[in-house]
Amino acid sequence: MTNNINRRSFLKTLTAGTAATAAALVGCKRTSDNASDDYTQQVEPPKGKMTYRLNPSTHDRVSLLGYGMMRLPTIGDSKNKKGDAPLDQEMIDKLVDYAIDHGVNYFDTSPAYCQGQSERATGLALKRHPRKDFFIATKLSNFAEETWSRQASIEMYHESFRQLQVDHIDYYLLHAVGMGGFEQFRKRYVDNGIIDFLVEERKAGRIRNLGFSFHGDVEAFNWLMQHHDQYHWNFCQIELNYLDWDYANEINDSNTDASILYGELQKRGIPAVIMEPLLGGRLANIPQFLAARLKQHEPERSIASWAFRYAGSHKDVLTVLSGMTYMEHLKDNLINYCPLKPLTADDEKMLYAMAKEIFGLNTIPCNDCKYCMPCPWGVDIPGVFTHYNKCINEGTLPHDEQNEDYARYRRQYLIGLDRVVPRDRQPDHCIGCGHCLPHCPQSIQIPQEMNRLTDFIDHLKRGDLVKKTEA
Repeated sequence: MTNNINRRSFLKTLTAGTAATAAALVGCKRTSDNASDDYTQQVEPPKGKMTYRLNPSTHDRVSLLGYGMMRLPTIGDSKNKKGDAPLDQEMIDKLVDYAIDHGVNYFDTSPAYCQGQSERATGLALKRHPRKDFFIATKLSNFAEETWSRQASIEMYHESFRQLQVDHIDYYLLHAVGMGGFEQFRKRYVDNGIIDFLVEERKAGRIRNLGFSFHGDVEAFNWLMQHHDQYHWNFCQIELNYLDWDYANEINDSNTDASILYGELQKRGIPAVIMEPLLGGRLANIPQFLAARLKQHEPERSIASWAFRYAGSHKDVLTVLSGMTYMEHLKDNLINYCPLKPLTADDEKMLYAMAKEIFGLNTIPCNDCKYCMPCPWGVDIPGVFTHYNKCINEGTLPHDEQNEDYARYRRQYLIGLDRVVPRDRQPDHCIGCGHCLPHCPQSIQIPQEMNRLTDFIDHLKRGDLVKKTEA
């Protein structure tokens, strides 16, 4: 199979190659709800072997694996119409305890994560450990227009201290700079004087490191780089993985390639904190012929491990965040960084070649971050997208009614969708209000995609899907 394979040829080839495993694919479960076979023979990660990186500003010794508190375990499988589910604090405590016991000391949260529950859960879990054993990172997540005023933003800042039960925050971020465009960035952080306020808070010691996370409009990123001599950013959080390194802008012209962002940070000596090393799990569930290629190269390593080692192999990366919902995911990531085995030049060349092939699949670039949630009309936006993408990657998307497997894949897709997304939360309940659009870091045209998937599902239900040509 060459790198020049087109999407239709790939799907035809992959469909034939995956027929024997179709039974295991029924349902196409969401990434976050399904433990990979990679973990069935998992060994215990060693203690005392964590790789650490030194922050040049404050000389913090930071674990290369950071715990992203965005995809925390919940109690049961049921959710209300808003997508809320109570967090499983007992399991969160166990995960945090295990992480700290194996050298993890960086915990990243936000007022926006887990439908507003993450900071409190993080504070409860970490309060049981000596303060010197961990660094807390949280954010000014003033996405809603009513929080853009100076007073409302400062109140959000103080609320984080209360929820986290701390008297100082080690790493504080302007959240999702660039999302919504440059003018929105100015209203959220510049015109209201919030950046200057946070700089003073750093001088007072209530913030130890001040930085920002970047999504979207590169004009905002460039503005902050141009003002580095004024604000002295201690770190910056960017999306970096082997697909986004060269293809982020090609996937969505509102995004910027990770190679450019990382290069600009390197020029100024600003350490990078990495988010989405797995692209919301997409790089742990790559097409099977690509997964087989990685397994042939290093059979003992998980598919996800390649993405984590890729991110960690960049020398100016301070820590790599992972939203670890399950213990097996935590253990696998610990193995990757206890200690890190950096990728070779040949390893990177192989991953870049794979990125070119993944780019050609035309999946929906959803990272399951849930910033778009809750939907006012109850649609499970990330659930719908994740199911669709997973079926593409596994070669089970019913794309051609002339294919001998079409009827089986059609049934699998519909049954699987009903299993992971309740009927009243599927794409046909989207009314196109656009409430989600300003909140998507990937700038996905969500109503347009929901309309397309509604038509696709309607065709499947009628059993008369018309073969579509490539755009």
